[in-house]
Amino acid sequence: MGKRGVAVVIEDDGAIRASLTEVLRQSGFSVHPTSSGSEGLARVVEHKPDIVTVDIGLPDFDGIEVSRRIRTFSDAYVIIISRRADEADALMGFEAGADDYLIKPFRTRELKARVRAMFRRPRIIVPPATQLLPAARQTRRGEVLVPEILGLVAAPAGARELQQPAQATSKIDFAHRGLTLHEGTRQVAVDGVPVSLTRSQFDILLVLMENGRTIQTKADLVRRLRNEPYTTGTFVSAKEERAVEVQVSNLRKRLGENTRRPRWIETVHGVGYRMTP
Repeated sequence: MGKRGVAVVIEDDGAIRASLTEVLRQSGFSVHPTSSGSEGLARVVEHKPDIVTVDIGLPDFDGIEVSRRIRTFSDAYVIIISRRADEADALMGFEAGADDYLIKPFRTRELKARVRAMFRRPRIIVPPATQLLPAARQTRRGEVLVPEILGLVAAPAGARELQQPAQATSKIDFAHRGLTLHEGTRQVAVDGVPVSLTRSQFDILLVLMENGRTIQTKADLVRRLRNEPYTTGTFVSAKEERAVEVQVSNLRKRLGENTRRPRWIETVHGVGYRMTP
């Protein structure tokens, strides 16, 4: 298989680390395995990977925190791989910026399939870590920051200053009450001010803006994030629907949405979401 990109494996169990490394190499990645959170972060900074796998139970600090720190300076796909099967742990992982959560013991074919599904979705280009601006520990939207790692000053993934504005000649694909979305460049702005979104948040917003007042169920959004047609009827678990709820909540925070008086995203209780009138 041809080279797909670079991967970093952060896993303290030697056997599992070797298994992950082999699976990713078979999938076409150049792999850099590590055994601790601090070493893993250093490898992410050094190699600028396309995908990172993170174990939760690392010897130096929690894998959730590792994922959160990665998300402050990298747009790599992040898969948390853990023995913890509780829904709360998975939701914490998604809130920290992970793209997927896989429970040990995992099937290698399933991991390969999940990686392929991720790479069918476009990547978002973010500024290099060296260009990030100083930031406080917490934004007014409540997103917790990790200010300094490995000598770099990190800004939150949602910091508006980091997103490069769209070129004047670029086409505005969707616009609604001051919110604009450019599908081709994957750029979003609120009242002309750029907003940085994760790829899952962008994809959810795109679906909602494409469909306007047509309700999108949580299952619809899950299937869209899987790159499946809405009409497939494939099974969607309660955990996946809850993960979408978390993603929508984080999306609203990034946009600065007042959930009591929403400007853009309206919740249809018990069903799903749609854009406001």
